[in-house]
Amino acid sequence: MNLRKYHILCVMLSCLALLPGMKSYAQTLVDVKIDVADILIGEQTMLHLSVTTDKDKDVLIPLPVEMLMNGVEVLHITQPDTSDIKNNRITINYDLVITSFDSSLYLLPPFIAIDGRDTLFSNQVALKVSTPDVNLDDPESYYDIKNVWNPPFVLADYYAIIYGILFVLFLICVVGYFIQRMRNRPDKEVKIYDGPKLPPHELAILELKEVRERKLWQQGRNKEYYTEVTDALRRYISSRYNESVMEKTSSEILDVIRNEEPGNKEIYDTLKQILQLSDFVKFAKMHPLPDENDLSMSNANLFVERTKRIEAATVQPKEDDKANEVSNDESTINKQ
Repeated sequence: MNLRKYHILCVMLSCLALLPGMKSYAQTLVDVKIDVADILIGEQTMLHLSVTTDKDKDVLIPLPVEMLMNGVEVLHITQPDTSDIKNNRITINYDLVITSFDSSLYLLPPFIAIDGRDTLFSNQVALKVSTPDVNLDDPESYYDIKNVWNPPFVLADYYAIIYGILFVLFLICVVGYFIQRMRNRPDKEVKIYDGPKLPPHELAILELKEVRERKLWQQGRNKEYYTEVTDALRRYISSRYNESVMEKTSSEILDVIRNEEPGNKEIYDTLKQILQLSDFVKFAKMHPLPDENDLSMSNANLFVERTKRIEAATVQPKEDDKANEVSNDESTINKQ
């Protein structure tokens, strides 16, 4: 009677396992195998670690980095290789290359896998490390250290050196070309009016016009633009006030204008805007806005116009007046 009840219970459990919608979760399995369990000192062998678990489980597998245990070193660990198996399960495989330099019989520690709150251990494998058999009494059974062999010549081993030398030679040629080009480039100077001598303000206006027509700042050549504008103003100030300012700083030039034009703050501020912005461009590598560039050119012309020296015009007598003067002189002489 008890045996009959046992059979009935087994059948019921089998039916429950086949009901649809029921899921069964198998335990995580950790297994370790070794390729060669008997090696000589310094030889290498490989451990194969496999962890079988369900796909939806998050299993943590801590691996040794350098030492598997005292006397056994880990040389390399491959990347995990995951493969699907039946029943919604996967297998994660690792290969570990190990070696030892101490002869002994090692019982390698088990690997662990952390499955939630459970810690699972693998089986243990043994590793025997032996020393080579050497008969010290027989000199022919052991040999001295061999000399270092020179590797065969392979051109591909020197590709990096060859390409590096060629690249350096190419850079030297490029740098030499640009240096030679810079040396042979004619100096860019502002075309100064080469005609009859003009008043300083007219000459300065012509120079500023030439700078504006070259459109330097529109080409991104801001430093050259402000250098030529300020040089034109320096030449004008030197001629206008009979004081050389070509080698003076911006503040020293402003001091000259303050002394020559006392009380004329508008002229001082106009020149100050140009010189300060020029210093920012030349020494601080500032990139002014287009409106600031146009303002500097306008202020330069305005400064020249408001500081120019107006020469007294010489009144030329008309031809009729000259003729009258001559006739009057002749009549006076005749009377006498």
